[in-house]
Amino acid sequence: MGKTWTEKLHDSKDLPKTGKLNKNARIHWHGDTMTVPAPLEVDEIMKKVPKGKIITINEIRQKIAKKHGSDIACPLTCGIFSWIAAHAAEEQREEGKKNITPWWRTLKSDGSLNPKFPGECDLQKKILEDEGFTIKKRGKKYFVEDFEKYLA
Repeated sequence: MGKTWTEKLHDSKDLPKTGKLNKNARIHWHGDTMTVPAPLEVDEIMKKVPKGKIITINEIRQKIAKKHGSDIACPLTCGIFSWIAAHAAEEQREEGKKNITPWWRTLKSDGSLNPKFPGECDLQKKILEDEGFTIKKRGKKYFVEDFEKYLA
């Protein structure tokens, strides 16, 4: 059997790391340095989002870049680590833990729900609606209406 989500969350893989970007990456990402965070750093930011507020992956990336003094934080690993944090939190809830990371308050950069989170979008949609957010479907995606007003 592979690692549990919680074990994956606590496996830092020698992260965080900050490094200089090569010329093509600097042009693409509009910066000189990039930080690849540790999974727990992403979880720590997600944990702090209070009821009534939300955060997007972009805000998580900005907080990580600022913390490490880099221009940007890696979008790929920030997304993957938010996914791991969400699944670890649900795993912990199933084990009876009450104080879990409120992963459902983390949205994709465009304000949409994340289909890779537990329960695809259904569970995230239900919990956000229970917390008073309005969710609208546009095409195949679900969005928190006026999400910018609720950013933590």
